[in-house]
Amino acid sequence: MTREDKPKVLFITTFPPRECGIATFCQDLLKALINQFGENCTFEICALHEGSHLPGFYSEEVSHVLNTTDDDAYLSLAQVINNDHRIAAVVIQHEFGLYGGEYGQDLLTLLFSIEKPVSIVFHTVLPNPNPLLKTVVHRIADLVDSIIVMTRTSSDILHTDYIVDPSKINIIPHGTHPVSWGGKARLKKKYRLENKIVLSTFGLISANKSIETALGALPEIVKEYPKVVYLILGKTHPKVIEKEGEQYREYLQNLTNELDIEDHVIFLNEYLCLNTLLDYLKLSDLYLFTSKDPNQAVSGTFAYAMSCACPVISTPIPHAQEVLKNNTGAFFDFLDSADLAEKAKGLLHDSSTLNQKSLNAYHQSQRTIWPNVSVSFINSLLKISNTMVTISYKRPEVNFSHLKKLTTEVGVIQFSKISVPDPDSGYTIDDNARALVASLMQYEETPSNECLYYIETYLDFIVYCQQPDGSFLNYVDQQGIFHEQNHYVNLEDSNARAIWALGYLLGHSEGLSQDIITKASGCFQNAIPGIVTISSPRSIAFIIKGLVCAFSHRPLSQYKTLASELANKLVNLYQISAENSWNWFEDYLTYANGVLPEALILVYDITKSTIYREVALNSLNFLLFQTFTNDQIKVVSNRGWRHKGEENKDQFGEQPIDVTYTILALSSFHKVLKIDRYLDYMEVAFSWFLGNNHLQQVMYDTLTGGAYDGLEEDNPNLNQGAESTVCFLLAGITLRKHFTENNITISDETLSELKPKKLIRQ
Repeated sequence: MTREDKPKVLFITTFPPRECGIATFCQDLLKALINQFGENCTFEICALHEGSHLPGFYSEEVSHVLNTTDDDAYLSLAQVINNDHRIAAVVIQHEFGLYGGEYGQDLLTLLFSIEKPVSIVFHTVLPNPNPLLKTVVHRIADLVDSIIVMTRTSSDILHTDYIVDPSKINIIPHGTHPVSWGGKARLKKKYRLENKIVLSTFGLISANKSIETALGALPEIVKEYPKVVYLILGKTHPKVIEKEGEQYREYLQNLTNELDIEDHVIFLNEYLCLNTLLDYLKLSDLYLFTSKDPNQAVSGTFAYAMSCACPVISTPIPHAQEVLKNNTGAFFDFLDSADLAEKAKGLLHDSSTLNQKSLNAYHQSQRTIWPNVSVSFINSLLKISNTMVTISYKRPEVNFSHLKKLTTEVGVIQFSKISVPDPDSGYTIDDNARALVASLMQYEETPSNECLYYIETYLDFIVYCQQPDGSFLNYVDQQGIFHEQNHYVNLEDSNARAIWALGYLLGHSEGLSQDIITKASGCFQNAIPGIVTISSPRSIAFIIKGLVCAFSHRPLSQYKTLASELANKLVNLYQISAENSWNWFEDYLTYANGVLPEALILVYDITKSTIYREVALNSLNFLLFQTFTNDQIKVVSNRGWRHKGEENKDQFGEQPIDVTYTILALSSFHKVLKIDRYLDYMEVAFSWFLGNNHLQQVMYDTLTGGAYDGLEEDNPNLNQGAESTVCFLLAGITLRKHFTENNITISDETLSELKPKKLIRQ
């Protein structure tokens, strides 16, 4: 799609180099939208300014400007918008004071004249409006197609005080930047604040922030915690400087001297770059939000603090009342320094509570990271636009960084605490087998000595776990000792995954040394005798995958015969369980379901026996019917398997492994049968990782490359263990092999094909 063919979204907003919160907000939102959806849509800016003098050079995204003090400019802009056939939607950032006229009512001229779908973002919603304010806001609401607010409180006020139809209102939280977990001690050392208890406040400085309230609390805090330092981060607001210069900052500096706390206060009078700002917030132990405006609807500043795992002590503005109630901070009364001091000392005294609030803040804020917010914005625009008929999720680069971080000289560690590997969790052959396959897939496309090192590491772990009888133990502790858990857990699946990985290596051995191939081949051959005792359907399926791969390397009749015998077991299970509309191998759907039909289509490929093809297609179509809705995949919940003849009660508890094994199965079906609709399913399934799920949240860490362990009802499980991370890599590499373009497109036509009623047995 060329730039000229792409639909366009125009944002009317302040924009850098103008210094204000909304300008920064829209710049961050625009960057996120371009990063995730720029392959399929163009995003442009109409920059707001006052008077004929522009604030500076704009970036290339700024295609229009609006002088908000020129009455005629509003109508002229509307005409330009109406004449641009590519504009699919207009998004207006609204704040009282941005537009001309009382309560910004000059904006109505623009809204009356625009003939395109319009969404407006209310950054402030004032309660108890006077008649004129109510009239202006109500008219704005009537003239737009949708309204976006950032808090439930703002939504309620619009409905109750302004009589706005709630169906028109979307709640999308203020965005925050993805921030990695941990590193506080390192950052304190970097900024020469080691051994300090750090409190902070940031933003464009103005009297409304009431920073004097925090300064007034500091003497009492310092008495108990003499190592406290308070960072005041940010320049004075440009409009404040225009009216009164640095009067407010000088007042704060004088107050600091009067209170004799100058050794405990640091003013950074600069507009900090993003990375430096986030560093300061990450190293902070508490964030102080002291605004004295009870009607302030939202604050990006403490949203940023929470995203950096910094607990917040705040005045009870509406935004704070919504997000801090979940044990992420504390409240104090407006202008009450004594109350602030008590709350701060209370949190600093109880390190356990403070750490828990830090963890809670980090978990809660992940839904507000810009990639998630951009997904919500796109979905809200799709509801109002008649010409934006396509969603395009840009596929991220395959990133092995987190898997490398999880890997030691022994193998890949099983679990992570968020993104920090947990060595106490030990190692499993399950994870090392999957990691071996992922590394081999990567090596096929981009060979490197580093990749070879990881291939050998994971292979050596599998060899280490093999026992004299050819079977494998699964659990290895931190010291490399086999865990007693091996003696009372069924190890069939673990053994089968090891055989799959070894077979995959043999079938994809080009470029590998003979030593690696010989080691894998010997281990594989030693495991063959134990295959006949395997009874678990998934174990059978994984072994089949290994045998078929090994057969492609060395077409021994033994491999083909064993694969057929195991495939017959699956067919028998299918024939026993399948009835009416239940076309499956068991009376329930559990985990990793895709591997079952995949195994049969692979055996069909080497035997051409039609029974394998028939059962493979029937079972795959059944699985797709059960897990795909009109526009997304929803895999079987690990909170309750899906049983034959029973209503599906558990909707939540989805894991990456199920999404990935569906993608791997679809990939095999496409390779064997050359049916292109399987590519459509693959695209939709992978978009689950990118935010196309019931929470509209990305399921991987954009900074580390690790994938989250699960998607629950209200939030992802942010731990980035080996299983989820390797599954994300397997899915990403598989998609990369199938598609040359770096985007995933879901069209209306594709979506209609994905409806269950369209699933056809072949």
